[in-house]
Amino acid sequence: MSAPHLGDVEPITSRRGAFWVRGERLETPGATLARGPLYVWWEAPADPAATRAIPIVLVHGGGGQSTDYLHAIDGGPGWASMLVAEGYAVYVVDRVGHGRSPLHPDVLGAMGPPFSYEFALGLFAPGHRDHTQWIGGREIGDPLLDQVISPSGPMLADLGAAQALDADRLARLLDRIGPAFLVTHSAGGPSGWLTAAARPQLTQAVVAVEPIGPPYADLPGLGTLTHGLTAAPMDPATLAGLPILVVSGEASVFATFDELVVDFLRDAGAAAQRLHLPDIGIRGNGHAMMLERNAREVLQPILDWLDAR
Repeated sequence: MSAPHLGDVEPITSRRGAFWVRGERLETPGATLARGPLYVWWEAPADPAATRAIPIVLVHGGGGQSTDYLHAIDGGPGWASMLVAEGYAVYVVDRVGHGRSPLHPDVLGAMGPPFSYEFALGLFAPGHRDHTQWIGGREIGDPLLDQVISPSGPMLADLGAAQALDADRLARLLDRIGPAFLVTHSAGGPSGWLTAAARPQLTQAVVAVEPIGPPYADLPGLGTLTHGLTAAPMDPATLAGLPILVVSGEASVFATFDELVVDFLRDAGAAAQRLHLPDIGIRGNGHAMMLERNAREVLQPILDWLDAR
């Protein structure tokens, strides 16, 4: 894999930092432990006066971490930098038990299976003939595929408990930063619905990029969406009136059920819309569109939709 083309990246001067949303203090024999903190990286334009009023919280998918948004797999800029360049303050999280948010089974519970190369290939690079935007190869040994696997780890075995933890921490993040847009991906989608339900006045809109589904699905190796779009308890009616954009790519299996997700949200009263990328001329994307060749092109209609909010 070649080094990033740093000369091709527009320099951005920004304010930035990081903090933690604390979890519970767990009392055990002889020790008090931190349970389930949420790591948050933030970045904003250098000039506060030029920063948009509503920030964006970026929530990664299952097994991933905040690096999904921080940089592309070839080392180029990710969606977080692109959003800062557009004037947004961004908060990029490592979901509980992922990335820099520590996972220990004695504290958070049993872990699910490891994230394998075979699983990554089936999810991100399945070989669909219309999947033309994937940057890397499609076989084990490809160095760019290594960049996808390296930050990927196990999820918690209890899907509902994991979603509830994420939603609690994200809700308390909104308590700290104020009203925000939520952008979620894949298995991070349920934490977006749950956070919006818990903090309706602080959730300005949700962009769900290829959220897991369809409603009430049994997800092999993960769990069951017992409560419609979540495994954790949630009354869908709490999403009534919420602006939601469900985004899907041309060459992803998630596009086979995204309309069912939108229908479920509309039935609950949400102001849900479907954005199927080929319908607006954006072709060749798979499940991890923020990591693909045309990531900036994919981001533009999302920006346009957020601008209209």
